[in-house]
Amino acid sequence: MPALLEIEDLEVSLFTRVGVLKAIDGMSLSIDAGETVAIVGESGCGKSLTALAIMGLLPEPPARIIGGNIRLAGRDIATLPEAQMQRVRGREIAMIFQDPMTALNPVLTVGYQLAEGVRRHNPMPRQDAMDKAVELLRRVRIPDAERRLDDYPHQLSGGMNQRVAIAMAIACEPKVLIADEPTTALDVTIQAQIIDLMKDLQASLGMALIIITHDLGVVAEIADRVVVMYAGRKVEEAPVEELFARPLHPYTRGLLGATASALLQRGGRLAEIAGSVPPLSELPPGCAFSNRCNDAFDRCRAQKPRLIAAARGRSVACFAVENEEDRRVAAVGA
Repeated sequence: MPALLEIEDLEVSLFTRVGVLKAIDGMSLSIDAGETVAIVGESGCGKSLTALAIMGLLPEPPARIIGGNIRLAGRDIATLPEAQMQRVRGREIAMIFQDPMTALNPVLTVGYQLAEGVRRHNPMPRQDAMDKAVELLRRVRIPDAERRLDDYPHQLSGGMNQRVAIAMAIACEPKVLIADEPTTALDVTIQAQIIDLMKDLQASLGMALIIITHDLGVVAEIADRVVVMYAGRKVEEAPVEELFARPLHPYTRGLLGATASALLQRGGRLAEIAGSVPPLSELPPGCAFSNRCNDAFDRCRAQKPRLIAAARGRSVACFAVENEEDRRVAAVGA
């Protein structure tokens, strides 16, 4: 059966004063109902832009989808007129934004915002919508839910506001939920609570979950599969256990080498990735990571590596890994 959400060769360009910049270059991804896929990478790699493209919320201008398909339950939603996309957004696919304080209106009460979100997709009397708002607040484990209806966002803590944002996102029980850095700026104990809440909600609603994060601890806790992005391209995809046990791409190895657990293993020495992500206007002609990669050779600097299938249901875009796979296959066939 086809996946619930399928992204095929997605291309997003930014039309700027310095020219047309390819911000997402041939991104493909599929996710089944009930599955959790994490998208990781440094700031500016295209994670959030991919999410906005899925939601039909790209800032136009300067961003525009110039190629590829985004199919939800077999229907291409990338080509839907905005009026039709508004009916999909919230009901079938929803998003939790990075900063709940920007997602919530500061001059409206929490209860009003939740109720109006419910009524937008399911017309009903206002009191019924307020009752639904109470139910949603309870579902995201906000204590004394009835009293919280009259609170404004500034009266709630960061963790509480994030719970309200989650409640708004699941109000219509969407098929796909996208969470963009859902634990950013929260302390460690609140982060754990939010992750547990999202796992429980996913289990009870059967949603597919796409989580966008730079926190590999969150990835290890919640994801089934991981997609690693760099400079707008997918460079590796693997089941979460496989990725952590044996990262293939040099960039993935660098990300894992900079985690707290790796720091402890090295006795207090932090491994860092040399250099920085090049601007989209200054990408090298070959692999975008070649100027920071210790394994790069001449071919890497001249050609873009294609995404190839590797062992155990994995894929990677790296000439060094491709050569290693060729040698492995040759050895098996000898």
